[in-house]
Amino acid sequence: MPATLTVVGLGSGDDNQLTLGVLRKLESAQRIYLRTAEHPVVRFLQDRGLAFETFDGLYEAHDDFGAVYEAITAELLRLAAEADGGDIVYAVPGHPFVAERTTMLLKERCPEQGIGFAALGGESFLDQAFARFGFDPIEGFQLLDASDLSPRTLNPRLHTVIGQVYDMYTASEAKLSLMELYPDEHPVWVGHALGVAEEEKLLQVPLYELDRIEGYGNLSLIYVPRSEAEALTNRTFARLHEIVQILRSPGGCPWDREQTHQSIRKNLIEETYEVLETLDDDDPDAMREELGDLLLQIMLHAQMEEEEGSFTVFDVIEGLNEKLIRRHPHVFGTSGAEDAEEALVKWNEVKAEEKRKKGLEPEKLSALHGVPRDLPGLMKAYKLQKKAAEVGFDWEKIEDVFDKVEEELQELREELGPEGSKDRQQAELGDLLFAVVNLARFVKTDPEEALALTNRKFVQRFSYIEEQVRLSGKKLEQTSLLEMENYWQEAKKVLQD
Repeated sequence: MPATLTVVGLGSGDDNQLTLGVLRKLESAQRIYLRTAEHPVVRFLQDRGLAFETFDGLYEAHDDFGAVYEAITAELLRLAAEADGGDIVYAVPGHPFVAERTTMLLKERCPEQGIGFAALGGESFLDQAFARFGFDPIEGFQLLDASDLSPRTLNPRLHTVIGQVYDMYTASEAKLSLMELYPDEHPVWVGHALGVAEEEKLLQVPLYELDRIEGYGNLSLIYVPRSEAEALTNRTFARLHEIVQILRSPGGCPWDREQTHQSIRKNLIEETYEVLETLDDDDPDAMREELGDLLLQIMLHAQMEEEEGSFTVFDVIEGLNEKLIRRHPHVFGTSGAEDAEEALVKWNEVKAEEKRKKGLEPEKLSALHGVPRDLPGLMKAYKLQKKAAEVGFDWEKIEDVFDKVEEELQELREELGPEGSKDRQQAELGDLLFAVVNLARFVKTDPEEALALTNRKFVQRFSYIEEQVRLSGKKLEQTSLLEMENYWQEAKKVLQD
């Protein structure tokens, strides 16, 4: 029958961190395998006459740690399967379940192959970190892997220990991730060989020097103390959520407390247009600020619903994440997409399936379904026409559209005569604008963007007129239409569209 694999932890330092239970297990074992001989307690085991083999050769045979751990696991499973009962002891640095990938692989695969699995704890490097750096993990604590560190995992309100800092390169990568949240001068700690007599080193350095110090190896880690500094917490989404909650709380801002969805509805529209303005101006600094103002509107509406118990902003985020993954099967699933057109087809297929799950039948919905009711007029006309065109209700050629524009223009002229009415004039003007939107669609131009471009051009040229009038010592009211027209023509030559 197969042997039982028992994983034991050798502790984080020298023999002072080796537990009595683990030592007894090692002394009674028939076969001992060490993940690596690069550990302070190995000399102690040799002095006690314990024989063992190591997997250090596998580190040289593979290019990355993941492959090494897979190879160690496979070899241990083979040894256990070929053994005739008994117990194989596999010893790892620290604690078997703290930053030890091979333990997790064995725990998963031993039962699949009918091999017994057991683990016996040892002191981990975390025990030494708590003692040497002097913090209580109950205050909030996270353990991260330096080789897989990401800014999105960092939380300044938690004590942060970063393990697996094997060399300067890994330290450099960790530094770059930390700098996404922390300032360059932020103090961090580096610990080498914690708990190992005469080898232990504790260093506090500014973050930018993290990869400029010597001594990184298998027993190195980085520690970043928790902080409530606004410069750090203000860069987190959690702090934004907290601030909006405070503003809406009984002790918060009286104005914010009084607002409802309807009272700040127009703010959402205004902030959206202010963002669009920064896009047109290609102004990153203004864009950053205006995106923040738009995000505030979203947070306020979500907070109002959180107070009602309907949903929270985290439900909003969850729904969005699920939708993005669901609608991109060519990215997050098994199907692919050769180009943007195929990706759009898959997107629309998923949307149709979503409607069916809601009890809607896409084939019975109007072809115009899905166009928001409150879109600005030009944008809504453009989307309605595109929807209709998709099912064949469209002009065949652009000449027909020009004819329609001229027809609607003539009808408007007629309604402006003595027999015309205000209501008919408005209706005919709407028809003319609708026809012009059709023309924009045929020349593949968004009418909103085209009009926005003309608006900006008008502002620039009119501002030029105002400046020239001011330089002449006059006011606009004192300037004739002919003079202003001359300045307008100058502006067309001087200013670039």
